[in-house]
Amino acid sequence: MRRIGPLACVALFVLAACQPNEQSAAPIPAVVEQKAAALEKNAAAGREQSDPSRSELIGEREVQVVDPAGTEQLDDAITCLARTIYWEARGEKAASMEAVASVVMNRLGNKEFPDNVCAVVRQGNEQGACQFSWWCDGRSDRAQDDESYATAKEIARKALNLQLRIERTALCISIIGMLVLVGRRSSGRPKR
Repeated sequence: MRRIGPLACVALFVLAACQPNEQSAAPIPAVVEQKAAALEKNAAAGREQSDPSRSELIGEREVQVVDPAGTEQLDDAITCLARTIYWEARGEKAASMEAVASVVMNRLGNKEFPDNVCAVVRQGNEQGACQFSWWCDGRSDRAQDDESYATAKEIARKALNLQLRIERTALCISIIGMLVLVGRRSSGRPKR
């Protein structure tokens, strides 16, 4: 039996390392949006929901390719949830942003509310009494702060993955804090 020389081993190692693999490939927005739709459907099932498998979860890199500049149409779960988080709690601590995500996700899992994130966010628009003020305030919905929007998308990812675990006390404190800020924020968005 012949022995493979050290140079041949190095060559094989280099060739193996150069082969593309799934983890190093750039995520495709449409694929990530499909994962989000499946996770959204699971969350809408409410109490009957099952924990998503590892392959069904949206990764940290994946979520950032969806609506990278905060200017895309509001027609998928990640974009609708991330923009809601962004506009309702931009500039606040992560706990406040997570509280907004939790409100949307709790409504999504409740039969009294619509069964998709965008419909939950837009609810009340037809009566002129939006559930989330940013949706029908007549101002531009484009995200303006890349860092805050990236944070909002990461929190949206965790919410859709059912990975947000907020204590009720922290949630209540965050919601009360957000209510106090409503008046202060009303003039914070630029007009269209």
